[in-house]
Amino acid sequence: MDIHENRASTPAMEDIYTELIAEESRSMEHRRHLSVPTAVLKGRNPSCGDEITLELALKDGVVADASFTGVGCAISQASTSLMIGLIRGETEEKARRLAATFLAMIKGDVSADDPALEELGDAAALQGVSHLPARVKCAVLPWHTLAEALERKG
Repeated sequence: MDIHENRASTPAMEDIYTELIAEESRSMEHRRHLSVPTAVLKGRNPSCGDEITLELALKDGVVADASFTGVGCAISQASTSLMIGLIRGETEEKARRLAATFLAMIKGDVSADDPALEELGDAAALQGVSHLPARVKCAVLPWHTLAEALERKG
């Protein structure tokens, strides 16, 4: 196989980003109500109509379970789904740290090669949203909602 063949078979980062957003925004894995949530908080982006209701089951300092319901654009729904996949089973402290890292990434306060982004897993693919001002609020909605829910909890 020559170099041109290899390059043609490797999807561009934009394609990977687009596929990830599409897949996560349609995923039903994290869309449900928890039977006994200990924290419920609605997040809303009035500029485009995105709305989520984040439900957390917190137990002994751990995010034992998390889910969401809501409507919105593909970016807000994908960001929420990715976030829940990251925080479920983690300590509240780590969930706070992940939220802070994600928000710093979107603000451009964290460089693309910063090792802290590794903790974000697939959610780091949303870094490109930082260059799309109209979409930033969509991507950060669930992360701000999470940070506020954990702050209110105490």
